Amino acid sequence: MTEIKDLPTRAVDYEMEISIDASVSRVWRALCEETNDWWLPDFHVAGPDSTITFDPSPGGQLVERTGDGGGVLWFTVHACNPGHSMTLVGALSADYGGPATTMLTLMLEERPGGCLLKVRDALVGHVSDKLVDSLKSGWVMLLGEGLKRHAEKAVS
Repeated sequence: MTEIKDLPTRAVDYEMEISIDASVSRVWRALCEETNDWWLPDFHVAGPDSTITFDPSPGGQLVERTGDGGGVLWFTVHACNPGHSMTLVGALSADYGGPATTMLTLMLEERPGGCLLKVRDALVGHVSDKLVDSLKSGWVMLLGEGLKRHAEKAVS
C-alpha cells in the first residue's frame, strides 16, 4: 500500500559568524583545496574511508566519494568570487529532514589578526525547527571547529 503524506513547507534563513585567527587567503585555501583535511569524521556520511573533494568554480561540486564509486553530492557551486565568497546549492533528502533545498553562502572578511567567516543558509521545502537547529549546530562543528582548527594550526 502506498502512503501519501502532505508535508508542511516554508522558507527559513539564518546567519552566523565564525572568527578565525588566519588570513582570508589561508582560510580560502583551506576551505577549497584542503577540504578533506578538516572535514570531521562524523560528517563522512558515505563511510569512514570516504574522501571529500571541492571544486569551487561555478558548476563545481563539493563531493564525498568512496573507493567503490559510491558517495554523496553535498553541494553544487552556484556562484564564486574567488578569495572572498561563494554560494552553494544542495538538496536535503527526507532521510536528512527534508525534502528541502539549501543555498549556503560563505563570505570571508579580513579582520585584524585574522578573518571573519560569515555563513548564511537559506532553506526552502519541508523545513522544521529541528532541521534548522541540526544544520546550525552542524555548521558550528564543521566550520567553527574543523575548518577553524585546521586553518589556525597551519598558521602556527
